[in-house]
Amino acid sequence: MAVKSSDLSWIVVSDLDKAVRFFTEVVGLKLMTREDSYGWAELSCPDGGTQLGIALAGKENNVKPGQNAIMTFTVGDLVKAKNEMAKKGTKMVGDVLEVPGHVKLQFFNDHDGNLFQLVEQL
Repeated sequence: MAVKSSDLSWIVVSDLDKAVRFFTEVVGLKLMTREDSYGWAELSCPDGGTQLGIALAGKENNVKPGQNAIMTFTVGDLVKAKNEMAKKGTKMVGDVLEVPGHVKLQFFNDHDGNLFQLVEQL
C-alpha cells in the first residue's frame, strides 16, 4: 500500500454552527466547504496547508465530541489498501462508508487504539 498524501485531519463536534464560528471568527481559518446534509465542514489556514474537517456527532461515526482528532491518509484504492493493512494485522473499525461521488472512507486503529481513516477520492 502506498499513501499518496495526508491532506485533512478532522474532529467531531456537538454543534456545527458554533464550531464553524469558533474556527473562523476566533482561530481565523477560512471556510472552504460546508455540507449541512452530511453535517460536515472543511476549513483551511489563509496560507494553505492541511485542512481541518469538522463533523457533526451522529450515527455515521462512533467518535464523540472532544474524543479524538482524526488524521486521514489518502490512497488510490481504498479496498486494496484496507485489505493489505488488515493482512498485516491492522484492526479495521466499522465498514467502508461512501459519500457518493465524493469519497470512500475506512476507519482503522493503530496499536494504541488511536483512530485514523483511509480516504479514496472518487
